[in-house]
Amino acid sequence: MNLKVIVALALVVVAALVGVSSFRKTVTPYISFAEARKASGMVQVNGTLADKQYVLKQQEQYLSFRLKDDKGEVLPVEFRGVIPGNFDQATSIVAIGRYHEGRFEADQLLVKCPSKYQAEAEKARNKT
Repeated sequence: MNLKVIVALALVVVAALVGVSSFRKTVTPYISFAEARKASGMVQVNGTLADKQYVLKQQEQYLSFRLKDDKGEVLPVEFRGVIPGNFDQATSIVAIGRYHEGRFEADQLLVKCPSKYQAEAEKARNKT
């Protein structure tokens, strides 16, 4: 084989390995609350708002709430950053961060709210 071909193939293999390695480092898996308490790195947990008794300090960009998973387990969450405007309407919340000293410290919050089309369909059903 030609030396140029061997070098080119080696570079392609190295580039592929670096790409796969970088991709695996950026993937944040969904895990249970129990697994989040034991995890050492960034993870994602999801659930619903356990109750409406959350602490929101808009000026300080601080939010503290309790997240409930589908098994009924509750996890205290703290978030510092831009608070999603539709947080109190969320049907599902994804918190990305790490567990530290008795609470989940979220770096990111993703909220899923009911679709405006769902609301319109419910209004139509209630009229009948």
